[in-house]
Amino acid sequence: MQTIQNKKISLAYSPCPNDTFIFYPLIRNLINTGDYKFYEVLKDVETLNKEAFKNIHNITKLSFAALGCLQNKYALLKSGAALGRGCGPLIVARKDFNTDNIKKDKIAVPGVFTTAHLLLSLYLNKSPNVEALSFEQIMPAVASGKFNCGVIIHEGRFTYKKYGLKALVDLGTWWEDKTNLPIPLGGIAVQRKLGKKHAKKFEKIIKKSVEYGLANNQTAVNYIKKHAREIDDNVIKNHIDLYVNDFTLDIGDQGEKAINMLFETARSKGIMPKSDLPLFVT
Repeated sequence: MQTIQNKKISLAYSPCPNDTFIFYPLIRNLINTGDYKFYEVLKDVETLNKEAFKNIHNITKLSFAALGCLQNKYALLKSGAALGRGCGPLIVARKDFNTDNIKKDKIAVPGVFTTAHLLLSLYLNKSPNVEALSFEQIMPAVASGKFNCGVIIHEGRFTYKKYGLKALVDLGTWWEDKTNLPIPLGGIAVQRKLGKKHAKKFEKIIKKSVEYGLANNQTAVNYIKKHAREIDDNVIKNHIDLYVNDFTLDIGDQGEKAINMLFETARSKGIMPKSDLPLFVT
């Protein structure tokens, strides 16, 4: 275990409203963080996924698909995660798209290490023909005809109709119907080398940050809008209401079961490396 009190700790997360909502109280010292001094790194989740393979950040947001490949380096924290029901990725296309072509066409995805790409692979029961784009580029690329369909995440769930697109498949609903479990999208992971003592303290601090945000939900408005791709008030509110929930405070037994089910399913199909390491720091 490393001694890290009084040292700066890198806390990396995405610019999406749920993450900026969660971490604003922590980063702006609106809650007690003890002897820890955090500094934020904001990057899109696929960039964070890739950087985690280099073990760059002490604490980082990761897609669960990426975390399943990185259990030798990172362990999951029980607070700060994005899990839930009715919040999964959508496969979208132009309104004239023939759904029968979904298994043949190249599909735009928000990154090969995202849970969206993993769910697409599980849904199609094959390794799909994909091209990775930054998530905000996918809807314009599909609308313009560059791709016939794409997988969207984040606030795209609320805005795809503005691009004249239709939802072909709700991958979250598909997962929920298949497993009767919530859909695990992304979580907050900590470097294993930091040890259990620090990990448990980080969990408590992040939970306090979430609780502060929920009790003072207008506090972070300017910070959220500064980093959001979509700044419409209703879109931001809907985004936070959907992705910040009881699982964000504590993953709990249902959340842990859902994550393990996702990993087991992916590993049984050979699309995620096996690991004997526990999900959380022990």
